[in-house]
Amino acid sequence: MKLIDVVTAYVVMQRSLGMRFTAADRLLRQFAREMGNVGMADVRPEAVVTFLQGAGALTATWRLKYNVLSGLYRFAISRGYCEACPLPTNVPKLPPSQTPYVYSTGEIRRLIDATPSLYNYRSRQQASMFRTLILLLYGSGLRIGEVLRLTMPDVDLIDRIIIVRDTKFFKTRLVPIGPQLSAELAAHMDRRRHLPMPAGESSRLFTSYTGQGWPYSQVITLFQRLRLAAHIECPEGELHPPRLHDLRHTAAVHRVLAWYRDGKDVQRLLPQLATYLGHVDIKSTQRYLRMTPELLEEASRRFARYAQCGDDHE
Repeated sequence: MKLIDVVTAYVVMQRSLGMRFTAADRLLRQFAREMGNVGMADVRPEAVVTFLQGAGALTATWRLKYNVLSGLYRFAISRGYCEACPLPTNVPKLPPSQTPYVYSTGEIRRLIDATPSLYNYRSRQQASMFRTLILLLYGSGLRIGEVLRLTMPDVDLIDRIIIVRDTKFFKTRLVPIGPQLSAELAAHMDRRRHLPMPAGESSRLFTSYTGQGWPYSQVITLFQRLRLAAHIECPEGELHPPRLHDLRHTAAVHRVLAWYRDGKDVQRLLPQLATYLGHVDIKSTQRYLRMTPELLEEASRRFARYAQCGDDHE
C-alpha cells in the first residue's frame, strides 16, 4: 500500500475519533512528499532520519515529528501495511524547550506603538488590524489559533463576551472582555466591514485584504517584524526571542499579579483562571505562571502578612 494512502487512512481514523489533527495532517503529508511515491514498507530508515533532522540545527521539532510518525507506524503495523518501523531507536539530545516569556507592560506598549510600521499600501488595514490582534491576545489570553478562527458574530459587544468555538479541546467557552477592549473591537469591526465579506456577517474577524482568514504563518512573520520595530530582543540565556504566543503567558501572569496586589485569594481564583484560559485542569494554568520578580515580590509580601498575623496571635 502506498505511503500517501496509509497517511490518508490514518488521518481519517484520527478525525473519526474526534481529533482535529490539522497540524499532524500537514506534517504527515509533508513526510509523504519527501519520501516520494513509495510503498509504506519501502520507506528507508536513512530517509526518515533526514526528515526528522530537517534543515539547519537540531530543534525540539524533532520530537514533534518523531511522535507523529510513531503514531502513523503503530497504525500501519497493526493493519499489516508494513512489518517494521524505520524510526531511529536512539533519540538525540534535543535543546530545551523555549522558556515562556512574560512581557512587561512597557514592552506591551512598545509593541502597540510600533504597529504603524506594519503599514502596507496593498493591505491598508494591516497595521490597525494587527494592533487589535495584539490587544485582544493580551486582553483575553486567547490562543492565537482561537483568535484567527473568530468570526464577526463570535464577538458580542452588548454583553462584552467572546464566544470561542472549536477550541483545542473541542469545547466552546465564553470569554468576558472589558470596556476598553470592547471599544477597540467595535472600531475594528466597523473597519473590517469595508473589506470583502465572503461569508457575509459570518466572515472572519481577522483577515487579509482579500477578506479571507489571516494565515497563521503571515501573522507570525508580521509579529517578527513588529518585535524588531519595538526593540524587544532575545533574553539572556535563551536561544530564541519572545513569541507572539507569549502574550498568553503574559495575560495569565499579569492577571495573577493584579489579584495579589488587590489582596485577592489567588488559590481560590486559579480554577477560574484555568476555565478562562480554556485549560483542562489547573496544572496547565500553573505552568503558565512563571515566578517573575513581580510575582515573587507580591507572593513574599503576602507570606509576610500571614506570618505577621500568626505572630500577633502567639
